[in-house]
Amino acid sequence: MDSSIRRLYEDLRTVRVVVVHPPGEDRDTLVDQLRRIGCQLSLVWPFPPTPPSGADVILFHVTQELQGGGVWCSSEVDATLVALADYESPTTLKLLLNTHAHGVLTKPFRSAGVLNTLVLARSAKNFQTVQQHKIRKLEDTIKSRRQIEKAIRVLMEHEQMSESQAYEHMRSRATALRVTVAEVAGMVVDARETLDKLGLNDGTRRRP
Repeated sequence: MDSSIRRLYEDLRTVRVVVVHPPGEDRDTLVDQLRRIGCQLSLVWPFPPTPPSGADVILFHVTQELQGGGVWCSSEVDATLVALADYESPTTLKLLLNTHAHGVLTKPFRSAGVLNTLVLARSAKNFQTVQQHKIRKLEDTIKSRRQIEKAIRVLMEHEQMSESQAYEHMRSRATALRVTVAEVAGMVVDARETLDKLGLNDGTRRRP
């Protein structure tokens, strides 16, 4: 077995799993299998208005009759989400899509399939986390570049610097202040905007 897959299986013995589902035979079947797997298990009912805190995995009831049962979304929850669906229907499918759940178990629940669903759901969650981190990093990079470009324009216009001079000036100040060039660019832009608000923007500054 691949080492990464093995770790996902072994990891299930340490994860905190919360089952949000009404009492009954279906929940008993699910709980029995989760205990066989070795998960640290908690049961919650009635359906809470917000996802339980402190959970690594949340298996939660999604049904047409349960108001709020489809409002949780994986992008807003730190835990892995596994939806527990009553049955297949267009309305239920829409609720499931709205949750962006990492996995789905459909009634009647059986022992077979729970382990694989948990492993795949955890893997999907890990992948989602990595992708979101990459997206945030890319967004920050784009934001920084735009800020630097804006600051360069400010220095070119008001300090009569060339583009290369403006960038080198910010880079040298960043080194001296032990901050990033993007942070220095932010200072330049903020300072210019502050002067504008104070009515002190008297046009292009001329060097003597």
